[in-house]
Amino acid sequence: MNVYETLNPMKLLENNTYPGRGIIIGKTPDGKNAVIAYFIMGRSENSRNRVFEQIDGGIITKAYDESKLKDPSLIIYAPVRTLENKVIVTNGDQTDTVYDFVKNGSSFEDALRTREFEPDAPNFTPRISGMLTFENNDFSYKMSILKSADEKGGACSRYFYEYPALSGVGHFIHTYNCDGDPIPTFTGEPERVLLQNDIDGFADALWSSLNADNKISLYVRYTDLNSRREDIRIINKNK
Repeated sequence: MNVYETLNPMKLLENNTYPGRGIIIGKTPDGKNAVIAYFIMGRSENSRNRVFEQIDGGIITKAYDESKLKDPSLIIYAPVRTLENKVIVTNGDQTDTVYDFVKNGSSFEDALRTREFEPDAPNFTPRISGMLTFENNDFSYKMSILKSADEKGGACSRYFYEYPALSGVGHFIHTYNCDGDPIPTFTGEPERVLLQNDIDGFADALWSSLNADNKISLYVRYTDLNSRREDIRIINKNK
């Protein structure tokens, strides 16, 4: 196996009916932009009843139909927030935990050591997180996954990864390997994936690759490394 093989994220997704929620972070092939992509999927009516809404510095999830919202605890949160030269992206309210810790001078890792997987037995959905740090017209990034150490949710295993930004290379982590009952947790390191210079082409290809029944929303953000100008695309199944 070539550990430096860079995979096509669309190929990873197109035959996977349920990777769950996913984060991609990396740099465009031309070296000009930092890339963030975050998508959510759902199988239940409550989970599917959502949209992404842009806010200053990031996005929030909102109920598409408030009258159908049942339990908001694990589905309503801010997936993306910006703090000075950092952008935080996660699949839950640990976004706020990381934001608060970093704002107070602590670290991404210290923040996530206070959190664990979601309390949704028997799946025990992992918490996946990423953070970009911009500096000197470039950036570096970290990723993490917190997951159950056993089938009973008796303990939490915490994994942290730190990457330099390489042109054309991204890393992709998602909550589940595939569909199932219970749903099998993501295993291994974040997948090394190909990125594109064109935000529209990349966003459209990602959206098209996600399972039509289970996909809910997609957020893609390109940040120019010289000007720090942000280009953002949001696609919601519920329009």
